[in-house]
Amino acid sequence: MPVFVVYLTIFLSLLEKVVAAGVSSSRVGYGSSRFRAPRQTSGDRYLLGVGKADITGPVVEIGFAGYADLDQKGSGLRQRLYSRAFIIGDVDNPDDRLVYLVLDTMSGDTAVRRGILEGLGNLGSEYDVYGKDNVAVTGTHSHAAPGAWFSYLLPQVTNLGLDKQSYQAIIDGALLSIKRAHESLTEGHLDLGRTDVTDASINRSAWAYMANPDEERDRYETDVDTAMTLLRFRRASDGKALGILNWFAVHPTSMHQNSTHVAGDNKGAAAYLFEKAMEGDDSAASGFVAGFAQANHADTTPKVLGAWCDDGSGQQCRLENSTCDDGRSQACRGRGPEFRKLDLGVSSAYEIGRRQYAGAKLIYDSLDSSSTPIIGPSVKSFHFFHNMAFWDFHLPDGTRVRTCPASLGYSFAAGTSDGPGAFDFTQADSGDPSANPLWKLVSGLLRTPTREQRECQVPKPILLDVGGMEFPYPWSPNIVDIQTLRVGQLVMLVASPEVTTMAGRRWREATAAAAEGIVDNPIVILGGPANTYSHYVTTPEEYDVQRYEGASTFFGRHTLSTYMNLTIRNLHHLAPDSTTRPGPGPSPPDNRAVSFNFNTGVVLDGAPIGRSFGQVLSQPLRSYQRGEVVEARFQGANPRNNLRLEGTYAAVEKLGNDGIWTRVRDDGDWFLVYEWKRTNFVLGYSQATIRWETGEGGDGPEPGTYRIRYFGDERNFFGRIRAFEGVTKEFLLV
Repeated sequence: MPVFVVYLTIFLSLLEKVVAAGVSSSRVGYGSSRFRAPRQTSGDRYLLGVGKADITGPVVEIGFAGYADLDQKGSGLRQRLYSRAFIIGDVDNPDDRLVYLVLDTMSGDTAVRRGILEGLGNLGSEYDVYGKDNVAVTGTHSHAAPGAWFSYLLPQVTNLGLDKQSYQAIIDGALLSIKRAHESLTEGHLDLGRTDVTDASINRSAWAYMANPDEERDRYETDVDTAMTLLRFRRASDGKALGILNWFAVHPTSMHQNSTHVAGDNKGAAAYLFEKAMEGDDSAASGFVAGFAQANHADTTPKVLGAWCDDGSGQQCRLENSTCDDGRSQACRGRGPEFRKLDLGVSSAYEIGRRQYAGAKLIYDSLDSSSTPIIGPSVKSFHFFHNMAFWDFHLPDGTRVRTCPASLGYSFAAGTSDGPGAFDFTQADSGDPSANPLWKLVSGLLRTPTREQRECQVPKPILLDVGGMEFPYPWSPNIVDIQTLRVGQLVMLVASPEVTTMAGRRWREATAAAAEGIVDNPIVILGGPANTYSHYVTTPEEYDVQRYEGASTFFGRHTLSTYMNLTIRNLHHLAPDSTTRPGPGPSPPDNRAVSFNFNTGVVLDGAPIGRSFGQVLSQPLRSYQRGEVVEARFQGANPRNNLRLEGTYAAVEKLGNDGIWTRVRDDGDWFLVYEWKRTNFVLGYSQATIRWETGEGGDGPEPGTYRIRYFGDERNFFGRIRAFEGVTKEFLLV
């Protein structure tokens, strides 16, 4: 989790440079009568398209996004990252369409969204139907993916700026996924199903959740949303499924803060498992796409065994502030279901992904007998920007309140049990200067909050007044996206912040109530973090507790009420006969051209005398039992020379009875791991290691004769890049 001292240190350095130059329920469908549409064999027809494309950025030497840890830089690849695009359109009105993107990234982003919209404008006139109103850019919130693509300075700091290669990989892949979805458009039906997955998440801030009113909490069985909602895209011509879009709330923080292999974390594992299961399934079309989107996950964690003190005490962390006996948070860490395997959370990520996959597959297999068809021809959307800095409005009871410029509280620097912060910051920190005078002094070094800002953010003690920091360019957004999509009775809230469990429940419920009369029997879901990442939103009661989530709620105590207000007052634009959309609002700054980048590029690749690129340095053994790990090591080159989008760095090939080698695994596979390491920085020597975990979460692959192939690209002294390959001797798997 972010650490204030890291931001301060890096900023001062930058400034110096500037100056110098498991499923427990089989219930499927919506039990509430408010959510139940009239039963019929199929819903109305829509134009449907799905597409998937590679967005894997630099897998080495670039910092990850999510934990904001300078030491967490990529050293290899466990699983390729993807953009999954889902298009829904009105059959009779081609202008009424929407695109829902699910990216295997930490979040949506202002710069990324701009790049995607600009790219769509360059694809040709047939793509003019897609624009700012109907394109939603959401992230799964993986904390195991490359960063350095953010628009604003604050999240750029721990990634050393904005790296064009990392940024462009996302843009190019997202555009390709939309293009593939568009080219696949066909008439079809949408079906919605639901189940409860009760073993994939717990609440990491239960102390704050308990501050919500008793009568409200009594309406729910759990302090996290266990509901999983799945939308099936089904082709009308033959009834085959094109894909699924799934929403479930859980943080993809299964892989630890010190894990440096790129992956989609638990949601990436879930998508991998579902798409693999549908290969050859008679109910699915070829090219089936499974999107595991995020929901109101902000206070959830996949560390389902709870938070424990790793200090030898054997005690759980304190409920109110996640500290241990020393009064600090550093030893407080959550434990995933497979934490004893000591593999940096990899096994826990796969297991939590498997539990999400199992829930989604349960829904999918039950849809033909028990589902809610999406009905009504209306496909509508709206999007606009809103400036949250000192905006006054009235609550439903008439009380006048306001939002504030973005700021972060003391408890932001404490992190969470998913990734603790540093020094003596703790969650639920009141900011009492007598308790912590040093941090009061340090917090004013970058910018001293105005009296108006301090009063607006009460009870948050302001550590970083980022909404007012513009040098050398804006640190954080004050201008955010407000977006809502509608298909038939389905209303999709597209949230730019991470939304807590109860905040999401309130937002959905208020929207459903206000949508009556505009949408028949509305079903409201919430997805994100999307478009412009604006940190967190809690309920006002949770905000008052000032744990990590409250301290990270940018715009003050009434942030949630603002999002609800702006959504509800614009729902009339989703009416079936509506031809209007709200005004665009103030445009956020475009920081791409002025952003720093202190990530150095690849200078040179070299190989020791007597060695060649791709040469096998360590061969596999002659024979392995299934379940063992096969390993080979090669003379390598920097993978940043070629991201090999839509390709691979590693492959497993199997010898057929006809004597022909066939590729059976690549680095899109969860169990084939590519690792890269420098061995001589000055001369550019490096080695690549490829490991195949043949257990593959079950019985593993079939016995046979195999070999491993490595694909690389070397850069010479003159900057020319040349591709090469390396291949091992064959080995038996028995």
